Amino acid sequence: MFDPTVFENIKVAIENYVYDLDNISGEVDITNRMDRLELSVMSREFRLQFSLATYKEITAEIVLQASLKDLADEILEVPGESPGCSLFVRYMLKVEDIENECNQIDAIISKIWDPVLPPIQTLRFDYGKDDHLYHNTIELSFPHKINEEQMKDIPEFIDHVLKTLGELQYG
Repeated sequence: MFDPTVFENIKVAIENYVYDLDNISGEVDITNRMDRLELSVMSREFRLQFSLATYKEITAEIVLQASLKDLADEILEVPGESPGCSLFVRYMLKVEDIENECNQIDAIISKIWDPVLPPIQTLRFDYGKDDHLYHNTIELSFPHKINEEQMKDIPEFIDHVLKTLGELQYG
């Protein structure tokens, strides 16, 4: 009989919660979903991208990853190892005034998340366009792997994602 991995269980919990926000309450619009098994390194990755239904210019993406080691430690029940997954949140938006807007974004992320690891903002622009807008991808990572013990924290986690989307809208 198939016993789902920690990755599968957390993925389904996140997916169900966000899909309810899309299909039932209408708070978000899911814009992309990816569920990948990377055969070259035997890893798993799940991404769920969405925006607030009322403001589509800023997108959030929840990323869940499990490496071969993560999956093997769990399946083989390696003594002393605690199976888990890596979790990231990304926000994608456009900025014009890099210095001021990126500082505001840092302040918003710090206020809502109080992160252990600082968020990473990566800027890019489209050459040849005169709009002077930069595409900003903000990645927030967490220092510890998560497992099924954190399943009860998923609603609060997603509430933080939604609150951040709202704050970035007015930032």
